Amino acid sequence: MRTTLTINDALYAKAKLQAAREGSTVGSVFEAALQAYLDRSRQLAHAELPPLPVHSGGMLRPGVDLDDLSALRELLDEGMPLERLR
Repeated sequence: MRTTLTINDALYAKAKLQAAREGSTVGSVFEAALQAYLDRSRQLAHAELPPLPVHSGGMLRPGVDLDDLSALRELLDEGMPLERLR
């Protein structure tokens, strides 16, 4: 299948250099790179995830109202401004 991609000039130059080293085409370099990326993504999707932490307290923190999203966000952020959380 043919398609058109817009890519960074520096990335294209690296792919062209790699193709020359391998004696192949730029298209085959991009195809191999995309296949490796998709294979890795598939492996990560099927990887064993660590267990989630469990809180055994059984109750919400006092003052937490799960129906009030803005108050909940404020509690989760402990009142820190958004800029400091980034």
